[in-house]
Amino acid sequence: MDIYAKINCFFIFTKSTVIDIFTIQKINIMRYFLFLLSILLLMNSCSSKKQTDLIITNAKIYTVNDNFAVAEAFAVRNGKFVEVGTNNDILKKYTSKKIVDAQNKTILPGLIDAHCHFYGLGSYMQLVDAAGTKSYNEVIARIVDFQKEKKTSFISGRGWDQNDWEIKKYPTKDTLDLLFPKTPIAINRIDGHAMLVNQAALDLAGINESTKIEGGEIIKKNGKITGVLIDNAMDLVYRIIPKESTQQSIQALKDAEKYCFNLGLTTVDDAGLDKEIIELIDSLQQNGELKMRIYAMVSANKKNLDHYIKNGIVKSDRLNVRSFKFYADGALGSRGAALKEPYSDRKGHYGALVNDIQTVKETAKRIANSDFQMNTHAIGDSANSFLLKTYAEVLKGKHDRRWRIEHAQIISPEDFKYFNDIIPSIQPTHATSDMYWAEDRLGNKRIKGAYAYKQLLNKFGKVALGTDFPVEKVNPMLTFYAAVARKDTQGYPEKGFQTEDALTREETLKGMTIWAAYSNFEENEKGSIESGKFADFIILDQNIMEIEIKKVPNIKVLETWLDGEKVK
Repeated sequence: MDIYAKINCFFIFTKSTVIDIFTIQKINIMRYFLFLLSILLLMNSCSSKKQTDLIITNAKIYTVNDNFAVAEAFAVRNGKFVEVGTNNDILKKYTSKKIVDAQNKTILPGLIDAHCHFYGLGSYMQLVDAAGTKSYNEVIARIVDFQKEKKTSFISGRGWDQNDWEIKKYPTKDTLDLLFPKTPIAINRIDGHAMLVNQAALDLAGINESTKIEGGEIIKKNGKITGVLIDNAMDLVYRIIPKESTQQSIQALKDAEKYCFNLGLTTVDDAGLDKEIIELIDSLQQNGELKMRIYAMVSANKKNLDHYIKNGIVKSDRLNVRSFKFYADGALGSRGAALKEPYSDRKGHYGALVNDIQTVKETAKRIANSDFQMNTHAIGDSANSFLLKTYAEVLKGKHDRRWRIEHAQIISPEDFKYFNDIIPSIQPTHATSDMYWAEDRLGNKRIKGAYAYKQLLNKFGKVALGTDFPVEKVNPMLTFYAAVARKDTQGYPEKGFQTEDALTREETLKGMTIWAAYSNFEENEKGSIESGKFADFIILDQNIMEIEIKKVPNIKVLETWLDGEKVK
């Protein structure tokens, strides 16, 4: 019994009963002893309750434990769940200065985005936002407006997608050259696998008609550069883009954290970070300036590989550095995904691997001989097939490595079997964003093995769900909706897109919590509301497991809690 409980009981005693010591003799001795006994029982009742930091009651709590049990209440102490159960169980055993009546609201474990670009989101919030544009003219207007306000020496941004325009063709640099003849411009496509640049940027990067690129493409028309660069060709421009200052990087991380907390995310898997940013994140977390839990996939370049393989895994309660992010190919939207047969809408074009076969195999062997996980971006059926076979070869005889294929977007029927031992890390909103044009790229036969989430789940038994934000929107309610309904937010298509590959609500919630935690080797510390795990949870304004599926995109996160602390 702690000192506060003793004092509390003492005041209950003294406030409720004033005894005149001079009249005690007048009290019947039996009544006196009964009185003392009642006081002792009262004090014992107080002492039997354990003090906690927080109690939540009267909630509908989807614990996502092994039984997918639903509870009413829980207690939290030192940032972790102490016990989960009924209102009566929790209130009988525990006391707290902070007891919250959830008024029958729905509570879920803190949500995990298993594949995103957290730092990238924060960085792009400071640049030209071309997302959601309906024409190239609208992109140009946003660039002009941005530059009027910012007046930067180099204009960067992200978000355009020619598939959303009435004229679904790549833009050209002509207008940008006229408007900005001396200011370099580089605006990434929404998927980050294509870039629109002007002549000033090309000149600064040293790119001309004779420049050769492996694992990418410089788009030309009549022998002239159009201004669109694909995959590895973009690296030449990245080298000349001014680097963010440390303060800008800190602001980017803080902006992204606030945005994600507001939407119920408590852990993010950042798919591709360099050592410098990872160390900045670690520093901010240790100083209490950044609270978001981050599973950092290290960009698998030689410098990063050398450092982390030599120094080993980095693990704290908020940071986990135990995986490398590798690229096999580009994206389907920019026709950079590596396919076994030519694109249906571009004769003779197969896409390309962005790393040569020898580099892929050598990198995989090196990571396999370390304690690290390998998480590879693979979109096309050719890229997936090659990586899955490479994984099987280098992991032979090794157990519980939990290597992941990021996206696993197009799989040939004969290659699904390889996912028996490989985690599919998938993004449901890609299916509902790409469905308008994906069949044009793939044809009506190959499309059956694309965005095949149920088939992937059936092979491995788990799927890790994410968004790939800022490629897609951050909101995890859209992830849930897309996985279950297989429709866009306008309700299209009416019967859903290849609904045989839809996930159930329970499967989807697991993919956003406990299965995502498993893919990070963190299932024993997060992903469900259970005793001993981090007290990360969210409170919703509607029951995501029961309301009409079409209403899920409108669900609001009322509160986000991390370590038993309210962060939203």
